[in-house]
Amino acid sequence: MIDEITITKAITSKFVEKFLDGIECDVAIVGAGPSGLTASYYLAKAGFKVSLFEKKLSLGGGIWGGGMMFNKVVVQTPALEILDDFGITYEQFDENHYVVDAIELAGALIHRAVKAGVKVFNLTSVEDVMIRDGKITGLVINWTAVEMSGLHVDPMTISAKAVVDATGHDAIVCRLVAKKTGELELRGEKYMHAEAGESGVVENTSEVFPGLFVTGMAVAAVYGLPRMGPIFGGMLLSGKKVAELIAKKLK
Repeated sequence: MIDEITITKAITSKFVEKFLDGIECDVAIVGAGPSGLTASYYLAKAGFKVSLFEKKLSLGGGIWGGGMMFNKVVVQTPALEILDDFGITYEQFDENHYVVDAIELAGALIHRAVKAGVKVFNLTSVEDVMIRDGKITGLVINWTAVEMSGLHVDPMTISAKAVVDATGHDAIVCRLVAKKTGELELRGEKYMHAEAGESGVVENTSEVFPGLFVTGMAVAAVYGLPRMGPIFGGMLLSGKKVAELIAKKLK
């Protein structure tokens, strides 16, 4: 027999259980696009407790639409190892460009991250950060619906040993830190130049403020790098690199 109240109790109790476990984590990642999902997977696989916050309903960032709604994306040769780790198929186009189905890429990144133990909280916005002794120690969060509605509803907090800004072009967490501390400068994302953007994003993936790391297109926004369009190898490589940087620091 199916009972509606039992369904409500099951959803509520299990979500609260996940939420209470997720509010104290090793790494809080903001933004569930390609770099955020990749970072969360490798960190969880390395044994870290990871909470991933996404303001939208769906995860995957800009992957789903491919290039101009043609749901295929491109990755370059150095990123193939990551595709293999996730079990994602790809087709060679030439000696350095490989084509991936955008739907498979997004689905596989999400699936493998969750299976690795990442706790995902979608429809959750970050509206501030917590700083103690000059270091980020956590995030201030609220429901995205509250933000969209302009309701006066106080947020709540989560703690983390490291925070990752993987919010793409907006670099939301970095902008908050820049505004609140005056100790971080965002140079702004530049024009389209795929080769320079891809290499620059990976090279500049780093800790930009004590406890705050930047990955993916948020790197371009902080360091003033070009954008690159529907080529995603740099996003994946940046996500793996930031996971390695955090793992080294926390261990």
